[in-house]
Amino acid sequence: MVKESYLVRMNANLAIANRVDANVVTKTETVTIGELFSYMKQEDAKVAWFACIATIGDVAHGSSWYYIGSGGCHTKATKGPTTLMCKKCGKTDIVGVAQYLAKISVYDNDDQASFVLFGDVGHELSGKKASELVARYFEANENVGDDHLVPVPLALIDTIGQTRKFIVKVSNHNLTGKTQTLTVTKVLTLEDPEVEGNLERNMIVPEAQETLQKGVADADPSTCVGRVKRAAANVEAEDPKRTRCG
Repeated sequence: MVKESYLVRMNANLAIANRVDANVVTKTETVTIGELFSYMKQEDAKVAWFACIATIGDVAHGSSWYYIGSGGCHTKATKGPTTLMCKKCGKTDIVGVAQYLAKISVYDNDDQASFVLFGDVGHELSGKKASELVARYFEANENVGDDHLVPVPLALIDTIGQTRKFIVKVSNHNLTGKTQTLTVTKVLTLEDPEVEGNLERNMIVPEAQETLQKGVADADPSTCVGRVKRAAANVEAEDPKRTRCG
């Protein structure tokens, strides 16, 4: 049975969502995974952000955990005949930089869910930039072929078992039933203060769910591995003093 206090909180959040632009809000409400799913099923639910305390149970394997984005705006790069291109910037020769595109399984006391981490959000969780992890892998494995996919790094695997406060976005894709996977816009420790303000600005990739819906194959980093290696070399050159472990 749904608790009365939960219904009060959900109705209050709906009232807020009805009064303001979804891109401008908000102060987040802390809910359980089950409450998130219940909210998504409400007929009058709108795009909203919630805080959810959950424990990481696993990191998805067997698919890419990163995508190649523009070094400027971080939008997913597209492969041209000989170069990488950015549709958002309109540039036809960009430097490709690895950005997080990682899917994790989380759970609380009663339910489990799938969350997806994009860009800087993955960095907030693991403490490592995707570009650094990819660079170090290629440094240690110089002879890998162009069809090689970098395996999930220990920096992500080591987060399994951690309990965090995730700020998640209930998107139109969730509300229309296209997916139950929720996009994380920020990762906090349990001690961090409550988040307020424009929560959308935490997202590096505005079309996060669209990228996920198209599947990893569409954004397969292995198709751009040569250019990624060159970008990796640039990362190393920019910070020659950083440690080579991890």
